[in-house]
Parts: sequence; C-alpha cells; structure tokens
Amino acid sequence: MIPESREPAPASRCPVPLLPPAARERLVAETIDRYQRYVNPGLARLFKFGGSETVEWAALDCLVWDAHGREYVDCACGPAIFNVGHRHPRVLAAVRDQLDRMPMSVRTMPSAALAELAERLAAFTPGDLCYTFVCNSGAEAVEGALKLARLVTGRVGFVAMQEAFHGKTLGALSATGREYYRAPFAPLVPGFTHVPFGDAGAVDDAIGPDTAAVILEPIQGEAGVIVPPPGYLREVRGICDRRGVLLIADEIQSGLGRTGRRFGVDHEDVVPDILTVAKALGGGVIPIGAFIARPALWGPFGRQPYIHSSTFGGNPLACRAAIATLEVLEGERLPERAAAMGERFLGRLHDLRRRYPAVIRDVRGRGLLLGVEFVHSDYALMVAAEAGHRGVITFYTLNKPEVIRIAPPLTITPDLIDRAAAGIDRAVAEADRVLASVRAAAAERA
Repeated sequence: MIPESREPAPASRCPVPLLPPAARERLVAETIDRYQRYVNPGLARLFKFGGSETVEWAALDCLVWDAHGREYVDCACGPAIFNVGHRHPRVLAAVRDQLDRMPMSVRTMPSAALAELAERLAAFTPGDLCYTFVCNSGAEAVEGALKLARLVTGRVGFVAMQEAFHGKTLGALSATGREYYRAPFAPLVPGFTHVPFGDAGAVDDAIGPDTAAVILEPIQGEAGVIVPPPGYLREVRGICDRRGVLLIADEIQSGLGRTGRRFGVDHEDVVPDILTVAKALGGGVIPIGAFIARPALWGPFGRQPYIHSSTFGGNPLACRAAIATLEVLEGERLPERAAAMGERFLGRLHDLRRRYPAVIRDVRGRGLLLGVEFVHSDYALMVAAEAGHRGVITFYTLNKPEVIRIAPPLTITPDLIDRAAAGIDRAVAEADRVLASVRAAAAERA
C-alpha cells in the first residue's frame, strides 16, 4: 500500500473490472516476488525504492490504471511508444481484423500488409527515402542501418555522438555513447568514433578514409533531451555530402510526430540517407521497427534479398498496426498537436523552474519531447517517484539520470497537461523538503 504520508494517485473508474481487494494485494505481492526470484532482483529493488508497491493493470489514451484502480497521467509513454495514445481504437481494430485472418506470414508468398506499409513509409518519410526493411525493434533497425552502410560503402567506420543512445545489441551498443553501458561488454564492434553532439566541426574532423556513415539522433533523448543548435543537422548533412559518407538519422524516439513535425530532421529540411524508426510505429500495440533508405543504396539488398532477414520482422499483425498508426498520425494531425501542446507543457515547466531555481537547472525540449534537468540525480529519482504517488508517470533518462523526460501521448489535452504539471510541481516541492531535511540532519551529525 502507499504510505499514508504520501498523496495517492487520484481514484477513477478503471475501464476494465478490478480484482477483489484481497486478490489485488496477492497479485502485487506475487508479482514483486516473481521479479525477485525469476526476472531480475535489481528491478525488484528499483521498484521498491521508487515506492511502486502496485502493478500496472489497464490503460486508455493518456491514462493508466494500477491494480488498485488508481489513475495516472502517462507522461513517459514507455518511453515515446504511445504517440497515438494507449489502445487507440483504429489500431486495435486493424490488429483484430488481421488476427482473425492470418497473424503471421508463411514467407512463401508476398505479404499485402508489408507491401502497403513500405509504400506508406515512403510517402510519410522525408525526401526520396523509399525502400524499407521491417524488423521488430529499434535496436534491430539500427543494426540493419549499420550493416547497409557498410555493405554499400565498403567501409567499416562510423562517427557517432557522445551520450547517444541507439540500443543495446552489440552493434547498436557500439554506436551508443555512454561508457556505463559499453564497458562491461568490451571489446565492442571496432570502428566507432564518438564526438560531441552539436559540434559539426568535430564530425568533420572525425571522418576518415574508412568512414561509412555518421549516425545521430536529431534530438538526443536518453542523453537528457538535448536539442542541437540551429543549423547543426543541415551542416552535418553538408559535411557528409562533401566527404562522401552516409548520414543515418536515428528517429526511433524523436520521430512519428513527437517533436511537432513528422520527424526531427524535418525541422531543418534534412533528408538522411538512412532513417531508423520504431517505438511508436506499432501504435503501442505491437512491437515493430524499420529502417528506410534512399533507392541508390538498396542495390546490394536487391541483388541478395536474404542477406539480411528477420523471422518475425514485417509480420502482418505489426504491419497492420503500423499502417493504422500512420493513418491516425496524419488524420488527427498529431504532429501539429504535439507542437501546440508542447508549448503549453514547456511553459508550465518553465514556471516550475522559476519557482525552484536551486533544484531545477534547466528545462528544454521540442514538441512533446521535454526534459527537466535537476541539480543532482537524487532530485530526479525522488521527483519521478513522488510524481508517481501524485498520479503522474515520468522516468529519468538512461544516459543522464539528472533529467526526467516528459513525453506524453500526442493526444494529451490541455486539462491533462495542467493536471500533470500540478502533480510534478507537488513532487518537486516534496523532494526539496525531504532532501533539505536529509542535508540538515547530515550537517548536524558532522
């Protein structure tokens, strides 16, 4: 149960039936015990540290309910998975229809769903990006993009960004820019050079005769929601053209309307040679990832169509979910909505920073990919936990734990933004009070 000293999340009518009270308590206890014994003891400790003595139960649009029926505004989205909201009816209907007909492909005949999704992505992505390989996750999409870049250029090197996050499979981890995740698995794939994000000159200096591509996120999500200086993406595109190397844009977190445009590169009218997408592509219903490339790069894959493959990649269930997701993004004009709602949310967060200048170092972001940077990671951890007790789901970023990311569904309403901002406000006040008392007690002991 939630300690009495903390506010509970607001109660509401959960969209699905709840278990009887005794069964709820048993489910929570059994789940935590199973995490401890069979999933990961470290995760069990982390949940307990955050005061998460419940389990997730149901979700709809921007709201999540736990097993006790308490309601939360989802400002984490998994992260950035639920761009069209939880359980969008159009996505669910597409998946149910496909499930009733043929959930998985036999692979011996063409798939209409896969073909249609590839066409839709060619129309939805910038410039002349055309050919798509569909996989199951963001890390797989990055792996495929790296392989294609090596295959096309005949070179083995990559310029990546410090503090970047591209996934945790071996190749994607080699591109990822934080030693905390890289060091335990060394030696990684050779040939990766990391330079400061936002410094186009450093990219130019790092390119050598063996460089196949530059890989970057238009906005670094896990690094703490880092927006590059204006013109940076255009400048890097120009450097790649001049130096004869490819540009890979990792839009796994920043794409599909999240930043107020279809893709992060659209803010500077940049067309990458290869673009990766995942997370929100499945509408929060089915996992799916993809990489999309310009036609001139696809020759080797066309000559050897099975040189890169995936057993479950491009399955019809995932493709139908993705098609419906693209239809929702366009039909409901969610990128435009993200831009407008992001301005409102960012304004509320700036107000918060002005009132807590000794606690909050910075507020930044674009669209509905926002970050609140605290003066110490202890504040971020405690604020995320306290916000949860006040009915707001947030999470700190993996490569910069001083930052909590605010990334709600693009369907969020002004009222829910105000409600979430108020919950975060109260969480900051409580964290400030608790940590100030801890520092005072420590000072007395000293």
